[in-house]
Amino acid sequence: MSDNRIHVSASREYDVVIGSGLLADSGKLVAEAVPKATKLLIVSETNVAPLYMDTVASSLREAGFEVTEYVFEAGEKSKNIDTVAGMWASMAKAGFTRTDAVIALGGGVTGDMAGFAAASFLRGIRVVQIPTSLLAQVDASVGGKTGIDLPEGKNQVGAFHQPSMVIEDTDCLKTLPKDKFTEGMGEVLKYAFIMDTKLYDKLAIYAEDGKAMDLQNDPAALADIVRRCVEDKAEVIAEDEHDTGRRQILNYGHTIGHVIERNSGYTKDHGICVAMGMGIMTDCCYAAGRMDKDTYGKMIGLINSYGLPADDDITPDDAVSGAMNDKKKRGDVISLILVNKIGEAEIVPMTPDEYHDFLTGR
Repeated sequence: MSDNRIHVSASREYDVVIGSGLLADSGKLVAEAVPKATKLLIVSETNVAPLYMDTVASSLREAGFEVTEYVFEAGEKSKNIDTVAGMWASMAKAGFTRTDAVIALGGGVTGDMAGFAAASFLRGIRVVQIPTSLLAQVDASVGGKTGIDLPEGKNQVGAFHQPSMVIEDTDCLKTLPKDKFTEGMGEVLKYAFIMDTKLYDKLAIYAEDGKAMDLQNDPAALADIVRRCVEDKAEVIAEDEHDTGRRQILNYGHTIGHVIERNSGYTKDHGICVAMGMGIMTDCCYAAGRMDKDTYGKMIGLINSYGLPADDDITPDDAVSGAMNDKKKRGDVISLILVNKIGEAEIVPMTPDEYHDFLTGR
């Protein structure tokens, strides 16, 4: 096991452990993170469990934990209260107490739901995140956002509940289906655009050298990218844990992306919709004269270089009506995240009419 640790300063401080071969040593790491726990619920889904459940469960049992497993049907459509209720029932039947913990083994959907189950069971028990997808490693597993979807919108019900540790085994990225890896690059590009010019430069060089679509097969480059994204997110969380200020910049591409995702019946992956949202915002900023032509070409070009779409046929009417159900809305004001210069994001409050006009001009 080799690892690199990034400390997250929040209401509960914790480490994000990044490295190779960490799943086999997850028992030792979980024992460090939740030393008072005796019982653990591993939450996973039908695509991930066959790959990693035995390894993680065996390591946890060897560390002395009593392990219960809960596996749900993979996909965003499972991200609902019924699935979480199944987790609550599993913990209740196993006799969990407030010193016990949940282990989230999987991608963003798993982490969100397992985190919410932990936040709400017995009014809050510990959770350890073990993200296995690129999207979850660079974004979803860090920061304590948990929740489920409603028919009216994505992540409408949830809680801020920081994990006790995040264990990121970069070996898991080797087994990701290509489309799931590509999806995760949507969130990677987000960090490059909103705050990290060094990350942007690295990604641009990979693209210029024709290596963008082969990044999944470069473990050293991937580990560096994951680490940079986690460091970026940790910096933002330390400043604004509860998403009332600077943390809102992490929603770049998400306001319209969530609506696209919901309108597709969650058949379009989250990272794909974020890329579409970033592309649409880039179009709007350029059309409004906020962005120069060179920046516009670089941003749209980089999105496309990593196999991601930069547009969608969503109408301004649909985008605005969908945003009115967005959890980031404050009263009748939508906090729109714009990037006019690579590495710098701004929070721009808009009324629904202003947002509609902004979208119409693209």
